[in-house]
Amino acid sequence: MKDQARLFIAIALSFVVFFVWQLIFVDKEKEKGQPPQPSQEAPIAPGQPYVSEKQKEITAVKPAQPAATALVQKEETAPAQTIIVDSPLYSIRVSEKGAVFDSYVLKQYREEADENSPPKELVSEGLTSGTLRLGFSNNSLPGLNNAVFSSIYEFEKLVVADNDKSLSFQWQAPNGVVIEKTFYFSPDSYFVRHVVTVKNGSDQSIEDGLTLSLMNILPNKTTRFGFEGPSALIDKSVEEVPPKDIAEKSLLSGTLQWMAVQDRYFISSIIPNTPVRASMKLFLDQNNVLKADYVQPATIHPGTQQTFEYGLYFGPKNVQVLKSVGNNLDKAIDFGWFDFIAKPCLWLMNFFYGFIPNYGVAIIILTILVKAILFPLGTKSYKSMNEMKKLQPIMAEIREKHKGDKKKMNEEIMGLYKTYKINPMGGCLPMVAQIPVFFALYRMLYQSIELRHAPFFGWINDLSAPDRLFRFDFSIPFMEPPFGIPVLTLVMGATMLLQQKMTPSPGDPNQARMMMLMPVVFTFIFINFSSGLVLYWLINNVLSISQQYYITRKLS
Repeated sequence: MKDQARLFIAIALSFVVFFVWQLIFVDKEKEKGQPPQPSQEAPIAPGQPYVSEKQKEITAVKPAQPAATALVQKEETAPAQTIIVDSPLYSIRVSEKGAVFDSYVLKQYREEADENSPPKELVSEGLTSGTLRLGFSNNSLPGLNNAVFSSIYEFEKLVVADNDKSLSFQWQAPNGVVIEKTFYFSPDSYFVRHVVTVKNGSDQSIEDGLTLSLMNILPNKTTRFGFEGPSALIDKSVEEVPPKDIAEKSLLSGTLQWMAVQDRYFISSIIPNTPVRASMKLFLDQNNVLKADYVQPATIHPGTQQTFEYGLYFGPKNVQVLKSVGNNLDKAIDFGWFDFIAKPCLWLMNFFYGFIPNYGVAIIILTILVKAILFPLGTKSYKSMNEMKKLQPIMAEIREKHKGDKKKMNEEIMGLYKTYKINPMGGCLPMVAQIPVFFALYRMLYQSIELRHAPFFGWINDLSAPDRLFRFDFSIPFMEPPFGIPVLTLVMGATMLLQQKMTPSPGDPNQARMMMLMPVVFTFIFINFSSGLVLYWLINNVLSISQQYYITRKLS
């Protein structure tokens, strides 16, 4: 019985241990990349300004303008203009200073659950450099880092409503090299096609690493149970680099299918049109500004040009949406060791939501379904516990009789198990089998963007946030702001306490006291968890209590 009690304690404590799993990562060997094959080079006339096809189309329609106003290059001192790209899904502010995204607002998501909250901004406030800056690793093209591009588009706002639209920028270096950046937007997709053309009109070859950079400001505090930071799909394996490990893992090389910077619910990514041998190079400064470079070696001879095509995805971490993008971008969503269980559960939750548009109700139905599937295991566990409970008086006599001889006491207890044909592990092993399901559901409910700002009922207006009835102006120990009454968590703790009282206690008084402390420990652990997670655990406890009561009454 003592061994069984220890195993039972170990199972209970495993839930606590789970919360530090995500703090342990196994570093993989860094893959050494080989230079990619250069794209097909097209000859040009050296030293001639580059005129894009888009500009040719515009000038073919518009009346000819004097040479003084035919803008191909802006002076460094010229002010950088900003163009707003507006679609049903997003609003992007594109600056001519580097032809970068200064702002990327998602119209269908808010910063906070409050209906008056502004829409979600993916480019951190205070990031003056913007994101998607183009450059060369070894600065082969001086001036590019501070370049002010020229936009061929004449208006301040580009509306992407019914058809796909494009936006081009170009810059010419003093030595004759021309850089063009073109973005292609769709009204019904977060996916943006990005084409970079480098035309070498100089008399020297460019042999360097072309870089396209994702930049953002990382939060000072990251989540413990879901990944936040830079990641990449390299050689068919997803590499995640926690911010604390960037100094040690600043360079990852191999065949890159995508590179991304992600948080709990959103992702910004660069997806090369054709995966090639490239590198992800990371920099994190003292202000937590992250610079993630997609570095692709390139050789561009004089009088030739090369085109580099990428896909851009700035949007929600929704499995179905990421799958539609392709290039295995959906692998950026990782629910941990039991991902293969979590993703079908996510699909089921969304399926139920399609019939009853309330994610709280969908979680309840999902929990009932999972409990029904695991019903046989639970029944076996409760039957074994009931049999063990009947032996408690006899076992107490054996312990009292042989309290000075532990070896003899254990022999007598094992003989008792053999006589009554009871497996001392029968009550614990079915619980062990259910642990992967519990952990998979935990990770899925914690990271699902579907639950972000999703209301349940009453005061619970965000299933991704802790439930708080009323709001207090003073702090509460162990509770993270906002401060209030965690109703669901307290009810969940009460159900755990009731369930523990229904479970046969181990013969050792010290172990019995430890087991009774578990509901208290879990209540404090769950006090800052999202209400969606607490709701799942609460419903699971209620169903377990009902099943245990039914089995016990049936066998008595």
